[in-house]
Amino acid sequence: MTATDLITFPHETGVDVATLPAAFQQTITVRPDAVAIRTVAGTRQITWSEYGTRVEAIAGGLAALGISRGDTIGIMLTNRPEFHLVDTAALHLGAIPFSIYNTSSPDQVEYLFGNAGNKVVITEQAFLPVITSAASGIEKIILVDGDTDATLSLEEVERLASPAGFDFAASWQAVEPDDLATLIYTSGTTGPPKGVEITHRNIIAELASLADIVDAGFDDRAISYLPAAHIADRVSSHAANMVRGIQLTTVPDPREIAAALPEVRPTFFFGVPRVWQKIRAGIEARLGEETSPVKKALAGWALGMGTKAADARLAGRELGVLDRIGHELADRLILHKVRAALGLDEVDFAGSGAAAIPLEVLKYFLGLGLPVLEVWGMSETTGVSTMTTPDDLKIGTVGKPIRGIEVKLAEDGELLVRGPVVMNGYRKQPDKTAETIDPDGWLATGDIATIDADGHVTIVDRKKELIINESGKNMSPTNIENTMKAVSSLIAQVVAIGDGEPYVSALVVLDPEAVEAYAKRLNLGQGGFAELSSHPAIVEEITGAIREGNTRLSRVEQVKRFTIVPTAWDPGGDELTPTMKLRRNPIATKYAAEIGALYAPGPNASVVDLRS
Repeated sequence: MTATDLITFPHETGVDVATLPAAFQQTITVRPDAVAIRTVAGTRQITWSEYGTRVEAIAGGLAALGISRGDTIGIMLTNRPEFHLVDTAALHLGAIPFSIYNTSSPDQVEYLFGNAGNKVVITEQAFLPVITSAASGIEKIILVDGDTDATLSLEEVERLASPAGFDFAASWQAVEPDDLATLIYTSGTTGPPKGVEITHRNIIAELASLADIVDAGFDDRAISYLPAAHIADRVSSHAANMVRGIQLTTVPDPREIAAALPEVRPTFFFGVPRVWQKIRAGIEARLGEETSPVKKALAGWALGMGTKAADARLAGRELGVLDRIGHELADRLILHKVRAALGLDEVDFAGSGAAAIPLEVLKYFLGLGLPVLEVWGMSETTGVSTMTTPDDLKIGTVGKPIRGIEVKLAEDGELLVRGPVVMNGYRKQPDKTAETIDPDGWLATGDIATIDADGHVTIVDRKKELIINESGKNMSPTNIENTMKAVSSLIAQVVAIGDGEPYVSALVVLDPEAVEAYAKRLNLGQGGFAELSSHPAIVEEITGAIREGNTRLSRVEQVKRFTIVPTAWDPGGDELTPTMKLRRNPIATKYAAEIGALYAPGPNASVVDLRS
């Protein structure tokens, strides 16, 4: 390996690194007594020195179990400190740790094991039944929270004597930049998930490029709450912790993120669009519950001043003198306190990605004084490929390519990407790899996009998901769906339908927490979610939201009929991937009767018709 083979990352120590274990070994020397990983409220804390010591012990134990360079290790854990310990230890052996979504079924896990070829799984008690059901070919199951007759505990692994001749330093120093660092299994919206092979070179290149925009280090704090099976958490939390020294707080239940934020006060926070939408809904719910007319009016005035400031910033103009004074006062009296109450008052970087986010949500947070940067990328590009920046906050686009990334459009408008972050390929699927990456290294993303004269990329929609109505008009379902979701916090999901049909219709799914708060505020009774979903007041509110959304769309895009689905949709269920993407084909099958009713002649009690 020569210097020209390396993609180096300048560490705070001044030493260049080319692999994750090399970076980690530098990181643990910078502030050995500082806390590297913690849980909420600091009930558990691991210093960098302790992190390094335990990684070496676990690596020796895994080596004693026969794990060596190139071997795969399955990990099915919640967001907890042990994930970082075992994953990092595996990387020091040159092994390939990969994570499994916690919502996976035994059949899904068995498929992943078959594709990955792992003999060892590291998990916790809650997932042991799933792992056991899928464990054909698995030789060792390691539990991080206890043991059974058929498993080893993590403590036992740490106590195992390293095999004769094992040299920990030689092991991690032998890891090459082009060795695989992990497998990221795609969400599987259109079939079985594909194993995206990510190398050390990919991850180091990603972090090096992001360092140009995001100045993060040992004084920064982030929260690990997204699944480790998702590229966002693996890179922006786990790898950034190893390479940049960011302190991580682990939150095992993503539903607890709102409660964790005020305790952690992160300086770096990444949220998928639904997280930002729920934070906004929480603010609006609190405002709706305010009983003091004076406080309510003051909050409304402050939010209005924030909106004025946001509009001016996006338009590239300065506020007038009176508005500037008003905005400064509003920020001091109200907006700063709102950010503090959320736990987001110390954020230096706030980002959104993994799916499209409604523009109104981005404008709302900008008005609060919290610019949320939109990023775009894929598992196949090791995460972020383009992003907006504080100096180039062009809302509606996903920004420009980060350093080292090239983008262009294919003849049909598909976005193509090339650069050192592009995956090694799909595991055991050379045909799929060849279909996705051409001989010149251009990766076909599957997204239809536009690129403006300044290089800003705008994502239109997934190539395979565009709606083409009976008149041949192409439409983006995501644009229609986000327009509706932006109007009302009661709406959690919208599925726009209309391929080959005379008009667009929609399935509407409500947010249980928002519905409960709304019902309480209007004294609608104590009915269950299904009952409230069909309550006349709720239906009327949603009807008004859909009508309002329609005013923001072209005539052909407008939703003419819709039905409210009386059940909530959870990540990893039949309708949503673990990363909250719509599973459109399963939805079409499961809700065939409801969709049929949207196009059936005559009235239907469950269908709201807006055609007149």
